[in-house]
Parts: sequence; C-alpha cells; structure tokens
Amino acid sequence: MAKEVPDRSRGSETEKITINLGPIDLGQIDLLVEEGFYSNRTDLIRTAIRNQLSIHAPAVKDTVTRRELVLGLQHFSKQDLEAACAANQRLRIQVLGLASIAMDVSPELALAAIDSILVRGALHASPAVKAALADRIR
Repeated sequence: MAKEVPDRSRGSETEKITINLGPIDLGQIDLLVEEGFYSNRTDLIRTAIRNQLSIHAPAVKDTVTRRELVLGLQHFSKQDLEAACAANQRLRIQVLGLASIAMDVSPELALAAIDSILVRGALHASPAVKAALADRIR
C-alpha cells in the first residue's frame, strides 16, 4: 500500500522554520561564523539541533515504537487510497517525518479513505485535500 521510505538524507527535504533569538545569542553566532567555526548561521543552528536530537535519540526511538509511528517518508498515492476504500478500510496515518498525499487525490477520496492524520514533521498534500481533512489532522 503506502510507500514508506526511511530517512537517509536529511538535506533532501527541508522545511523552513523561524526562531527568535536575543541580540547576545545572535551576536555569538555571528562571531562563530566570522571565526570560521560554521559557514553561516543556518549551519550552526542545524548542527546544534542535530546534536540535541542525537542526545535524545533513545527517547525518540522509544516513542516512535510505542506510538507506532512511521519514521521517515510515507507517501499515499491515489491507488493506495482507492485500495483502502475497496477493502473497506480507513487509514490512520501516523508519521514522524514527511507524510505526502499525491496531488491527484480528490478531497472526496481523501475523506473516504483517511480516518486521521498525525504528523510530527510535514504534511504535503493539495490545499483542497488539506482543507477537507482539517478536522482529522492532529
């Protein structure tokens, strides 16, 4: 059914986030960049985040297992959702990473096939499908 792809390359899919920093923290970051420790602010922030994720990796792994989350990428094609409907099944999508629903999936098919969506990361789907599933997305 749905294609599940483990996360092997962190840089292939990215999402933009915004953070607020005080002027002292920002100045220290700029100083480290200026001194050549990092190529730019983003490099330092990514490195810091990866270090923290590494420290907490066992807790993340335990939670993924306990909550039965798919780790990485899970893609749902129109055929996947049609097959779920034909089998009289409703999908509970739970992903840590990226969940994507094919752009040719209609809002009606998504509503018929998907019971709930929990994504810790990013959900890619057409605006119409996202709007139709809004009350099912946690």
